[in-house]
Amino acid sequence: MGPGPPAAGAGAPPRPLSLVARLSYAVGHFLNDLCASMWFTYLLLYLHSVRAYSSRGAGLLLLLGQVADGLCTPLVGFEADRAAGRCARFGPRKAWHLVGTICVLLSFPFIFSPCLGCRASTPEWVALLYYGPFIVIFQFGWAATQIAHLSLIPELVTNDHEKVELTALRYAFTVVASITVYGAAWLLLHLQGSPHMGSTQDVYDQLGVQDVPVFRNLSLLVVGIGAVFSLLFHLGTREGRRRQVEEPDEHSPLLAPATARPLLLWKHWLREPAFYQVGLLYMSTRLIVNLSQTYMAMYLTYSLNLPKKFIATIPLVMYLSGFLSSFLLKPVNKCIGRNMTYFVGLLVILAFAAWVALADELGVAVYVVAVLLGTGCATILVTSLAMTADLIGPHTVGLLSRSGLGLGTRAEAWDADPLPVSPQHSGAFVYGAMSFSDKVANGLAVMAIQSLHPCSSELCCKACVAFYHWVMVAVTGGVGVAATLALCCLLVWPIRLRSCELQAPPPHKSPKPAMGVGLGQDRPRPP
Repeated sequence: MGPGPPAAGAGAPPRPLSLVARLSYAVGHFLNDLCASMWFTYLLLYLHSVRAYSSRGAGLLLLLGQVADGLCTPLVGFEADRAAGRCARFGPRKAWHLVGTICVLLSFPFIFSPCLGCRASTPEWVALLYYGPFIVIFQFGWAATQIAHLSLIPELVTNDHEKVELTALRYAFTVVASITVYGAAWLLLHLQGSPHMGSTQDVYDQLGVQDVPVFRNLSLLVVGIGAVFSLLFHLGTREGRRRQVEEPDEHSPLLAPATARPLLLWKHWLREPAFYQVGLLYMSTRLIVNLSQTYMAMYLTYSLNLPKKFIATIPLVMYLSGFLSSFLLKPVNKCIGRNMTYFVGLLVILAFAAWVALADELGVAVYVVAVLLGTGCATILVTSLAMTADLIGPHTVGLLSRSGLGLGTRAEAWDADPLPVSPQHSGAFVYGAMSFSDKVANGLAVMAIQSLHPCSSELCCKACVAFYHWVMVAVTGGVGVAATLALCCLLVWPIRLRSCELQAPPPHKSPKPAMGVGLGQDRPRPP
């Protein structure tokens, strides 16, 4: 008698998630996405142009946030994995998500609100000390929420198709979050300026202390909407217990597929030149994307002297153009390959830099250059993440990537990190090392730019008009040249892991070559 069908028990495949469960999971990162869009686009502008803090003080607070994020991400990831099994009733990942959400809700509105108890005579360093703890708590909560949310994917589904579907839904709500922030910013600025028509219209077209309520209300709106979606996530998402490794039965294959590859530990990567090649390319990419978004509002306000509504409309155009162009990346990648796709994205960014460098005034063309920058940033960001995945390949075990967009979500595009779970999971080390270097590099770059600000005694003098003009050229064209050199290194010395070649044993010599296939070989080489 032949074997019957598998029993409807432990061997049965898990039921797929319902549509409500999938949507409930997808909205769990909505609060983080809202806050990330506002943080990178408006923090410097708010601190320097609205609150009238010095350029160095504003840069120092952003640097503090970037360093705190870089340090909290691996630490929270390690602790979240150690907590597995301790919160049996609520679930360890949902518990960390709740802790992170509370930290974000309680800290983020204070970052975009006036310093409590501060007066006009209060020294600036006192205000900076006031904002510092709120920024650190916000970055800790942001990292905890993101790590917990992404680590739930393998807990909820086991099928690769379902994992991709959850990630796609998550990215869809990231797009909605960014559109919500920029749309709300435009609406609040429009409503704030509408009663002030006539002779004072020019005053209210420029940013100043009168816009403090706009940013305060925007931050309250962000946390209010995010809190509702976080509640929906916790009500609709059930964290199951970690699935155990299935025991073999009569339906299991006798032989495992011969796809083994030499596994690398974290210390092996430090001896790999390819690790530093891809790391340099990845860091250059993130510098272009993050710095261009951070300084776009300053460029529009001071160099182009545009009305303040453009600090909402232009980032929205950039985001939508990058999102729409991302649909073309897969066929383009198949046609010309990863390196050439990245190079095409660099050409678009260099075209933007050349246009900005040669044009003192843009007029309606500001929308065209916004499309160029958004398209180029999305192209190089998604492609650099794919190159990082190519570097890791099959040479690690148990990698749980935190790449939300293939990460290019622009908000997630800020943080394509892994979950470090144990020393053997060296893929997490690769992503974590690159993520930490990118965040610290962005913070240091902002601090360096802010330290070079030419107007020491006032918010903006005549010199700052040209200053932000050339900052935009440098963070796109200058860093783009560095990224081009890093890409050339990959073309001259392609990605090749030497440790794998050293670990791979030579083919076993035998009278029957078919039985002597070595590790990492699919067939014996012809003589």
